[in-house]
Amino acid sequence: MKIGSYREFLIDSYKKNKKTFLFYSVLRLLVVLTLVRCIMRGNYQSAALCVLSLVLFFVPAILQDKLKVDIPPVFQVIIFGFIFAAEILGEVDHFYVRIPGWDTMLHTMNGFLAAAVGFSLVYLLNRKSDKFNLSPFYLTLVAFCFSMTIGVLWEFFECANDLLFAVDMQKDFIVQDFGSVTLDPNNMGESIHVTDITKTVIYTASGKTYTVDGGYLDIGILDTMKDLFVNLIGAIVFSIIGYSTLKFSKSSKVAESFMIKPVKPEKED
Repeated sequence: MKIGSYREFLIDSYKKNKKTFLFYSVLRLLVVLTLVRCIMRGNYQSAALCVLSLVLFFVPAILQDKLKVDIPPVFQVIIFGFIFAAEILGEVDHFYVRIPGWDTMLHTMNGFLAAAVGFSLVYLLNRKSDKFNLSPFYLTLVAFCFSMTIGVLWEFFECANDLLFAVDMQKDFIVQDFGSVTLDPNNMGESIHVTDITKTVIYTASGKTYTVDGGYLDIGILDTMKDLFVNLIGAIVFSIIGYSTLKFSKSSKVAESFMIKPVKPEKED
């Protein structure tokens, strides 16, 4: 499909639900304004994130076209909001640092959304296949594992960026105590417990010093574990909803709002 055709398809796809299209249009305008602001300030790294966000806004419609599926309007709205909250508010406007719990909220939502995607994909395959028929439990289990895998892969991505570019995607925690076998003077693997830390002073080979008031700087480990834990919570919440819907054959507005379904073929006149 050509770029012009894609543009028409995307607009037509979002216009099917006026509220979704309005929300999409407002966010897209805000991203464009943020992009202009970043360029005027010479902040090209943030400008690149704005461009990335604009590209990601096309993903739901592209998936609908390529996979011949229908993504519910509520799901699309949450995807758009998630992209805006993570890339523009979180990275460009530094909400990750300025607002406590911003990162935790997004990782919880990510676990929920990834479980919904995994559930929908396996559900579609399960319905179309004559070779296997998964029970509600195994279908939900696969969706749960899919969500956790996405969460782990994202943590790999954060760690790689921190190691290669020192961008601190895995935010640091200040702790007042820790245990380490490295401090064992006898090198016998005994964990030495250090407590009541009030300050850490860092010396560099160039002569610079950095002071961490309030404790010791934990580099990303606790943040990673926290992110995976809240991802787990989000995945469990949707897994319970999905399992209950399939097991007891009860309609659920929440499940229906997040279930990706195949596009019904149009009837010929």
